Amino acid sequence: MTVAAGPVELDVDLDRSSPVPLYHQLALALEQAIHDGRLRPGDRLENELAMTTRLGLARPTARQAIQELVKKGLLVRKRGVGTQVVAPPIRRAVKLSSLHDDLALSGRTPSTVLLERSGGNAEDLGVDDALDLTEPLTGIRRLRSADGEPLAIMRNYLPARFRLTDEDLAERGLYATLRSQGVVFAIAHQTIGARLVTTEEAELLGETEPAACVTMERLVYDDTGRFVELGRHIYRASHYSVQTSLVV
Repeated sequence: MTVAAGPVELDVDLDRSSPVPLYHQLALALEQAIHDGRLRPGDRLENELAMTTRLGLARPTARQAIQELVKKGLLVRKRGVGTQVVAPPIRRAVKLSSLHDDLALSGRTPSTVLLERSGGNAEDLGVDDALDLTEPLTGIRRLRSADGEPLAIMRNYLPARFRLTDEDLAERGLYATLRSQGVVFAIAHQTIGARLVTTEEAELLGETEPAACVTMERLVYDDTGRFVELGRHIYRASHYSVQTSLVV
């Protein structure tokens, strides 16, 4: 994330006769400016004193507005830099989809680094015996980023019959590659959890320990009941959340 040449002064219309608190009006205005692109990732806000003087506000009002957006993950305070805009967190619905494709559909730019590639049977690759996977497997481990910011470390185990070129793994979603080879997905069993990252994971993701991550394990089968993929992924909790809808 780059730093803007100078702090950004945003014009904000505040309704002092409204029952909506001024800090919340300011927070909403800043959030809208982030979403519509007037404030971009890397931009610095003017300091609280300059902002409150220009807008005719008390410093606690500006501080509370900024803190509201810090909690949402839209702003970050950095010593020696000030208050800076960060990219909005990734929110994904619970469905069978590729992170690569979900990022692209949401307007983000996905990129991938292939960290490891190996082959062998389930025992060779350390896959749980309870899954009863008897055919040869390919194991891959990738670092996925959004707009150049590390987001996830993804480990996948797939039958070795699939053709997985380094180019496909770097430039396409895994499920798009499998569909192009005739796979028809039918069912997936998924478990979502959380834990602390390891030191190696923290370095890859650009996190400072201790840091939390969202974990996901997914077991996927095709329309004939044949095993397709076992995925074990971790996501930066500071940048990623899972969204579900409940019907009453």
